[in-house]
Amino acid sequence: MNDYADWIGRSYSRSEPISERLVREYRATLAGTLAEAEMPVGLHWCLVPDTVTPDQLGRDCHPKTGLFLPALPLPRRMWAGGEIEFHAPFAPGDLVTRETTIDDVTFKEGRSGKLGFVTQRHLYSVGGVARLTERQDIVYREDPKPGQAKTPEAAEEWPDATAWQITPNSTLLFRFSSLTFNGHRIHYDHPYATGVEGYEGLVVHGPMQAVWMMNLATHILGHLPARFSYRGLTPLICNLPVAIEARQHEGGIDLRVRRMGDGVATMAAQAE
Repeated sequence: MNDYADWIGRSYSRSEPISERLVREYRATLAGTLAEAEMPVGLHWCLVPDTVTPDQLGRDCHPKTGLFLPALPLPRRMWAGGEIEFHAPFAPGDLVTRETTIDDVTFKEGRSGKLGFVTQRHLYSVGGVARLTERQDIVYREDPKPGQAKTPEAAEEWPDATAWQITPNSTLLFRFSSLTFNGHRIHYDHPYATGVEGYEGLVVHGPMQAVWMMNLATHILGHLPARFSYRGLTPLICNLPVAIEARQHEGGIDLRVRRMGDGVATMAAQAE
């Protein structure tokens, strides 16, 4: 593998105000999976997206690697997980600045083949005061091989869990992609998602599943958690009903998104 050390430490900064229209559209799109709050939780992922012209898009219709993220020699990329620290809530009309820095580039061998990981750090601030800091993990993967996919085992039961239920459909995926300016074809292009990237259908966004859990944690606590960490476990396919579940313990809250049909957890999180 090439040495990507020259990418580590690269940073850029952008700013965008939180508009009334964005707040309305976010609430309408995610109705039923939001905590009661003046500013809906997770809205920051709609701000300051990477915006490029069509000639600068890659195969998956994300911005080409080499622009904002290093061009690792692996064709598939996805949001694998991350951690957020909430310092203070945003407010309507805030001019939010996000400073993004490439923190690390690593490689390893997984059960599905070679994997590349890029870690980004984001600092969201208003008027020079930090409101949210975030670690974001991006994974790069090889194209799928026939017979490679295996169905994970069902998760253990949480008998006393607090739960919300939802069946994500293609309209929800389209609207969330629009809100976040996410052009990845696995969320709307069925032939590409199944024929090129090897999924069983359209894929529900990892960030949207994290938003569901983040809001359930906020609903239980009555306020933003101090820290929220999450990781993807297996893809969630469109039109499958899921339970967004939480169980409290002395150290915080465990959360997960679990397919109701087979009991498989697709994403897990912890909130404190």
